[in-house]
Amino acid sequence: MGSIPDSLPTPATPAGRDGLAALLERPERAVVALDFDGTLAPIVPDPDRARAHPDAVPALSRLAPLLQSAVVITGRPAGVAVRHGGFAGVPGLEHLVVLGHYGAERWDAVTSQVHAPAPHPGVAAVQAELPGVLDRNGGWPGTFVEDKGRAIAVHTRRAADPQGAFESLREPLQALAERHGLVIEPGRLVLELRPPGMDKGVALEEYLRQSGAGAVLYAGDDLGDLAAFGAVEKLRSEGLPGILVCSAATSGEGADELSQRADLVVDGPAGVVTLITTLANTIRNR
Repeated sequence: MGSIPDSLPTPATPAGRDGLAALLERPERAVVALDFDGTLAPIVPDPDRARAHPDAVPALSRLAPLLQSAVVITGRPAGVAVRHGGFAGVPGLEHLVVLGHYGAERWDAVTSQVHAPAPHPGVAAVQAELPGVLDRNGGWPGTFVEDKGRAIAVHTRRAADPQGAFESLREPLQALAERHGLVIEPGRLVLELRPPGMDKGVALEEYLRQSGAGAVLYAGDDLGDLAAFGAVEKLRSEGLPGILVCSAATSGEGADELSQRADLVVDGPAGVVTLITTLANTIRNR
């Protein structure tokens, strides 16, 4: 592999350095895949108010045309991520793909359409039972429920004791999910109940195999991104160069574990934007 320019941060691992070198050597065969919340968008108390970092779309629109593809992988509905990211109709992002609901939905910029299967019936059943489950387990004022359409997320970051509420609700919500054929995914002070077989690792691996990518960069920030890290590690063992990036604006809530497995750690969405911008500039100047 070629050397990494001084303008770019050097990954801490040999596999990461090989992955970055492969991306720079043949960017037209590389996929850059990014989580949304905490990676492209700062974490905020109200998920409905989350928006991409103001420099994220300009940076992506410079980098994406140089790649095989750029992909956003998120637990949000694909359409919501597109709106909150401001991705639609942006020059340079004509071939951006957004995999929403952990890959259950797909939005392609080239068509501006979302493709998705029918929702899992367990999600509606969980939604009906959830108020009673929360009430029986302390109520936790400040806890709020986000209806994602194909999943239900219970956020505790507004509670008086966010971590206490998170830990207290974890077991009863696990039982609720199992009763209706769902699984539970913990994140940054959020417990998400969703159908099995939906995670960022499955979505990323399927996309990379279908696209025939020659290298991959994946960036994420919390527990939900561990599956995507695992997918990249698996594919690296099969010969696909890859680099794992942790967007670590805060510690805890999965960021610590993710940073330990990452090849490169950057300072939250601002650090991700800087990395994307530097990649674009480096490739253009080669």
